[in-house]
Amino acid sequence: MLSKGFFKVRRVNSAGGFTLVELLVVIAIIALLMSILMPALARVRNQAKCAICLSNLRQWGAMFVMYTSANDGHFMPNWSTATRREDYWFEALRPYYMDAGDIRVCPRASKPASEAGGGPFGNMGPFYAWGIFDGDCGEPSKDWDVVTACDYGSYGANGYASDPRTGTASVSDDLYWRTMHVKSGGRIPMFCGDQWLAGMPGEKSAPPAWETQPWNQGSGMVRLCPNRHDGYVNQVFIDCSVRKVGLKELWTLKWHRKFRTNDYWTIAGGVQPSDWPEWMRGFKDY
Repeated sequence: MLSKGFFKVRRVNSAGGFTLVELLVVIAIIALLMSILMPALARVRNQAKCAICLSNLRQWGAMFVMYTSANDGHFMPNWSTATRREDYWFEALRPYYMDAGDIRVCPRASKPASEAGGGPFGNMGPFYAWGIFDGDCGEPSKDWDVVTACDYGSYGANGYASDPRTGTASVSDDLYWRTMHVKSGGRIPMFCGDQWLAGMPGEKSAPPAWETQPWNQGSGMVRLCPNRHDGYVNQVFIDCSVRKVGLKELWTLKWHRKFRTNDYWTIAGGVQPSDWPEWMRGFKDY
């Protein structure tokens, strides 16, 4: 026979709560899941920001097409050869982007440079945007009279994708891509992720010595080599194609007409893995 105690029902906690051990187990499981999911979520978030950046550059490519179509196929003088405010890309293209939303900044570099303590054009590094965010648009800058309030961004033009005025070029005029009507335009950068509003690199321009090196503390390639997209930076080319460019690939692009794409910082030029700064050594070689 079964004893009476066999049918006794176990008494449960009338409050229905968890024990301390059960809570600790649940917390441990949640922490484990978060440690697994957070890197994946971060990658997805960065991929989304990269896609937005590429979309921004597609719109900039369309604006360059509209500008050159309205100016006999020619670029603006731009950067080193500009003598008037309207010669700079951010002023020349303003009629096309003033109502297009904030496409002037890459989502990975949208913080104002002033937050880095170097002023609107100072030592901000690759994840900040140059220029003046505050004030009334068009208000003159005490730092540089060419730039006014609302002139800012984390993109910049290839300074050689311009049409310099006669007698004003700081370097040989035959280096410049004066129009978009050139061969192999898919290898010629036009508008890029940039620490500054423009760049004019040379074949032997050294890469950033450290990942967050500010643009004004190195060679001409430092400003064009921000690690905004996990070893890549986004660019739009003269043929209006848009894509991610490997940071080491930058030295293989045709920045100006005489740019040697097989010079020292390329595989063809004999660069060794140990020649690159340590933070770049794991990136794809070209």
